[in-house]
Amino acid sequence: MNIARSLLLSLTLFAAVAIYGGAETIGQDKVLVDFNTEPLPEFIQFHNTQALEKSVDHGLVIRFHKTPWPNVYFKAPEGGWDWSAHGGIGIILYNPGETAVDVALRLDNAGADGTHFCNTLSGSVPPSQELDFRMAFKRKGGDTLWGMRGLPPTDAPAGQGDPLDLSAITAFQLFLPRPEQEQVLQVKEAYLFGSGKPDATRTPLPFVDRFGQYKHATWPGKLESEQDFETRLRDEKEARKPEPELPERDRFGGWAAGPRLDATGWFRTEEVNGKWWLVTPDGTLFLSFGLNCVGTGEYTFVEQRDAWFDWLPARDDPLFGGIFSQGRNAHSMADVIGGAGATFSFYTANLVRKYGASWRDPWRENSYQRLRHWGFNTLGNWSQADMMDNSPLPFTACAHIGNVKRVETAHGYWGKIIDVYDDSFAQNVDPAIAYVAGKYAANPLCIGYFVDNELAWEGVVNGVLTSAPDQLARKALIQFLTEQYGTIDALNLAWETDFDSWESLCRPKRRNEAAKKDLDAYLQRFALRYFSVIRDAIRRHAPKQLYLGCRFSMAPEPVVRACAEIADVVSFNLYYRVLPVDKWTGDQALGKPMLIGEFHFGALDRGMFHTGLVSTENQAARAAQYVTYVQSVVEHPAFVGCHWFQYVDEPVTGRWYDGENYNIGFVDVTDTPYPELTGAARDIHRRAYALRYGASQALDQ
Repeated sequence: MNIARSLLLSLTLFAAVAIYGGAETIGQDKVLVDFNTEPLPEFIQFHNTQALEKSVDHGLVIRFHKTPWPNVYFKAPEGGWDWSAHGGIGIILYNPGETAVDVALRLDNAGADGTHFCNTLSGSVPPSQELDFRMAFKRKGGDTLWGMRGLPPTDAPAGQGDPLDLSAITAFQLFLPRPEQEQVLQVKEAYLFGSGKPDATRTPLPFVDRFGQYKHATWPGKLESEQDFETRLRDEKEARKPEPELPERDRFGGWAAGPRLDATGWFRTEEVNGKWWLVTPDGTLFLSFGLNCVGTGEYTFVEQRDAWFDWLPARDDPLFGGIFSQGRNAHSMADVIGGAGATFSFYTANLVRKYGASWRDPWRENSYQRLRHWGFNTLGNWSQADMMDNSPLPFTACAHIGNVKRVETAHGYWGKIIDVYDDSFAQNVDPAIAYVAGKYAANPLCIGYFVDNELAWEGVVNGVLTSAPDQLARKALIQFLTEQYGTIDALNLAWETDFDSWESLCRPKRRNEAAKKDLDAYLQRFALRYFSVIRDAIRRHAPKQLYLGCRFSMAPEPVVRACAEIADVVSFNLYYRVLPVDKWTGDQALGKPMLIGEFHFGALDRGMFHTGLVSTENQAARAAQYVTYVQSVVEHPAFVGCHWFQYVDEPVTGRWYDGENYNIGFVDVTDTPYPELTGAARDIHRRAYALRYGASQALDQ
């Protein structure tokens, strides 16, 4: 889930008013910018956006172009703004369009780069509606809560990022995260709200009940007593009895009513009537609808957090003591405890309460039955080993290539990219693939293998250009360019650069078309080497199963093309609201099937503090968005399925590894399904095969 941010060249509107000093005060609020006034403040910059006319009702009309991060940027004067007397910042937006628009608000200290020294909050403006988009400040010395990407509600949700120095704000911006098409919003007002007094934003402790739920709110479906576990389990099983699984499905979840293709005994791919499909071992058409992380591994730090919880068991408690574990080397948001400490799973504790001391087998069987009833036919990535080992459903396996030399200057959100030219890469690929294939290569239910996840492909070229002389990936680049040009002078002539020697080669100040072409070609060679070595290992150890790619987040075109050349399926983690219909089709088609490895939507109406990467207004909207997304996958000729991230909501106090506490589960912490979402999934999954194959009535049922 890469969170890179980049600001592009700007066009600035000039005027002559100042911010804040002359701001209008309304109660505790202070108006920063009234977009209905003339002229606009000179500190407003438009980066790949365009100010149009003003609307009497909703303020300034702004067009956001189809670029990665189009934004309206508000730059502070020298010395910055002091907003320490306030609790947060808000901006009033109106969406005149017919579809929701994803937006984000970012607040900066000096040195902000999109990840550090800034806070960012994401949201969504519903169609034909106004949104008062508010972000509470995370202040140094403020609320002592840590390790949570979303905080308990006060006046507004807090942004993601470390606490800021609110006496030295350098900028704020409104941006759209990678819009798939041009968008228009109307901006009415930007303002400060609330009090900066420390007690104004403190959360009363404890704030988590014995079941792992937020204590200081109520909502439909909140579990109130242990007796509710038995009642809910009984009711859920009764509701499944009339139709335990969808009709017209074979033993693999393939389309029993559809055409029969060659049965090879293993999953494979085939293009039928211009559309890609997976094909089951029995020869039926198959679209992979999966859930990731089907398991019980939702642990949160309890180290130095005892006061947060109504209940934690004693370490020697015979029922619950064994649930404690240890987290080490946390990725982020746990610096307070040095990234390590005791963890606990409230979800597992609730499974003990619900299914009894021997909970594993009944929970696992109930989970299989749920998935079939909801129309899922695949256990997705990172599902628990015992779920896969005993699964009656198809599943995907995964491997990770570790203990390898990295390109030290090629950074991504999850780490540095592998140096594919170093011998350690090939040496470690084979045992990694051999290990996982040793478990699943003989199982026809295993569709294939994902290898790695969300690698830092976007950092390869710049990382290699700035790497040390002994970095083998750099040596490979210089060798490639030497083969192209012979001399550094010839390269300088083509690139319009002035490098003294091959050794002095670095990032050019400007990348002309020749440089872009050469560096893209190198990137593709780099990627081909990566995918080929892994493909060859899979062919050695699991020759009858599919190579499912690397689960792209950032996906440079040369790398995607390289993956399509080598892998059986190209996988993407695409956190969109709907897939763009024109991407990877027609002349842009990859010639291989594609699979969504991750997507999700969340809301804040059931006691959670963060929506995840794509927000919705409530559970009903979350369910509707699921249908819209899956339908767009089904209608795309190249995609052969999509896997939701993930089965269970993340802990309300943040998963131990990186603080994610998203409402992204099909079930909550009490093992209670979200009825809106499960019903919507069942509906679209029921219609999916006929819709994909071309039966138009599938849309109308």
